[in-house]
Amino acid sequence: AANLQNQEGSKQQFLLGDTRSLDEVVRELAWMGYITSFCTAGYRCGRTGRHIMDLLRSGKEGKFCKLNAVLTFREWVDDFASEETKVVAEEIIIKEVDEIKQAMPEIFPQFMKYYEQIRQGGRDIYF
Repeated sequence: AANLQNQEGSKQQFLLGDTRSLDEVVRELAWMGYITSFCTAGYRCGRTGRHIMDLLRSGKEGKFCKLNAVLTFREWVDDFASEETKVVAEEIIIKEVDEIKQAMPEIFPQFMKYYEQIRQGGRDIYF
């Protein structure tokens, strides 16, 4: 049996014997300023193994990850988040979209096109 007494709940992302719902965990992470990524595009696009390591070293994959994290988070929030989680999540989404606008102005228009497609019900849209 796990020794639950030695865990520090305020410092750990997951607790042994954790009974929180996904919604609760996502809300807590968002409240702490973290976005949750539900992205699987890297696997489906072959960005794995040696290929992903090359992309990570070059800094290219980080751009994909940031863009796809926001898109998949938006999708999850729209489809599954409780009203309480949506309030906190919207703040993170606004912050992340602004960071993309500032850091990647060349891709921002395409990002916003995908983002709006998700807002209109499109799903499984990724870079």
